[in-house]
Amino acid sequence: MIKRLLILLLAIQIGALLALAYALYRWWHPAWRAASGAPWPALACLAVAALAVLLVRLLINANNFRLSRRGRGATPAAHALDRRGAARLFAHEFFSSMLTSSYYMLRPLGMRLQPRARGLPVLLIHGYACNSGYWLPMSKLLARAGISHYGVDLEPPGAPIDDFVPQVHAAVERLCEATGSTQVIVLAHSMGGLVARAYLRRHGAARIARVITLGTPHHGTALAGFGPGSNAVQMRRDSEWLASLAATEAYLQRQLFSSIYSVHDNIVAPQESSDLPGARNLVFGAVGHVALGRHPEIMRCALAEIKTATPV
Repeated sequence: MIKRLLILLLAIQIGALLALAYALYRWWHPAWRAASGAPWPALACLAVAALAVLLVRLLINANNFRLSRRGRGATPAAHALDRRGAARLFAHEFFSSMLTSSYYMLRPLGMRLQPRARGLPVLLIHGYACNSGYWLPMSKLLARAGISHYGVDLEPPGAPIDDFVPQVHAAVERLCEATGSTQVIVLAHSMGGLVARAYLRRHGAARIARVITLGTPHHGTALAGFGPGSNAVQMRRDSEWLASLAATEAYLQRQLFSSIYSVHDNIVAPQESSDLPGARNLVFGAVGHVALGRHPEIMRCALAEIKTATPV
């Protein structure tokens, strides 16, 4: 469903771009009559229209940073950014968002079995408003390491988080059957980490050797108030669902978790909401929320956590 919605959104953006380019051409054409037949007037209009569409996407990204800044926690001195660092953070996050929504998510993963697999297989769980295509860069890294993996697609996008648990359970069983393994490692981004916790609450940890979360709002995020869907409501700060999850899950299961997050996350605010008591918390800086799935340093950290996980 997300892939179809994404194709529709991309088609709308292309349509808006062409309509704007045509309007600009009609508006400016009288001044170009002397250059009749020359291709550059039409190309110039297309370029201006494309820049306008990119500017809208840029402003949306900038607004996320603005909103997260309003709800941010204290930034550790070790991760303080100067203007150049802040600019690099914004540029990398914007590029990651564009690449993810315009390319990665058009290519859902499915099952990726390796012929000479090493270690435990990995189940990849995407976050809010995404699909398994989000994990394309990580999938390539896992394949090079000889690790079998499976990217699950959670449907429908706005469902309550507990409704995703049966889908994750089926994916875990399918991955175990396909690989002959008795356990899997879960690597989850954003909301996917909460789905993993909900799975453990219902099914226990018999099939799970390790859970690695990237930018998961374990205690909610202020920006969830702007998102549609029941799952967005559940991810709000101090939501009843999050309180119930914390109260009913087995605390010993927290020892299975590695929570990787950035103090400059532009979706999770305050950023320390990703700090999960009882878990192994790994803190980074200068990385945005979407970029967590393709940032080289984060990917290397996640792979190291995967390689050190052993069956329990």
